[in-house]
Amino acid sequence: MITTRLDAPRLLDHARELAGLLIDTVDGGASVGFLVPLERADAVAWWRERAQQVAAGRLAVWVALDGDRVVGTVSLAFADKPNSRHRAELVKLMVHRDARGRGLARTLLGTAEKAAAEAGVTLLHLDTETDSPAEHLYRSTGWTRAGTVPDYAANPYGVLRPTTLYYKHVAAG
Repeated sequence: MITTRLDAPRLLDHARELAGLLIDTVDGGASVGFLVPLERADAVAWWRERAQQVAAGRLAVWVALDGDRVVGTVSLAFADKPNSRHRAELVKLMVHRDARGRGLARTLLGTAEKAAAEAGVTLLHLDTETDSPAEHLYRSTGWTRAGTVPDYAANPYGVLRPTTLYYKHVAAG
């Protein structure tokens, strides 16, 4: 398994594979901002739209490759305001359902945390659906629960669910 950071052209090259991963994640019930059914064209377009943010340095995207197949991804969204450049948001941590159980989510999470520290980021934050499997991962890797917001986002089936906010301090590199 290889984890690599994508620049904008490589993100565009992998947009179809990332779209497949996104569809698998949504179909599996994960609340990552989309409803079922997620059409392939919409998923591809969403990933292609991220390329401009990557090119501008506002978003960093990593993929985990099993051979030439994308089986996981994670991103960091960097703050753009002068008073918040010390923090970034961890977004779209996804592992294909058939690649789970091998520590890939932990590897991707560690990759993003290390890169954040190397970029001078000292505080990471994220949100995840309350009581989702992801909560165990974040708690077990040192993330701190900040609180819960009721009815924050709809799950893939359109049902409003609470979201739990987490943060983690990282040492600047």
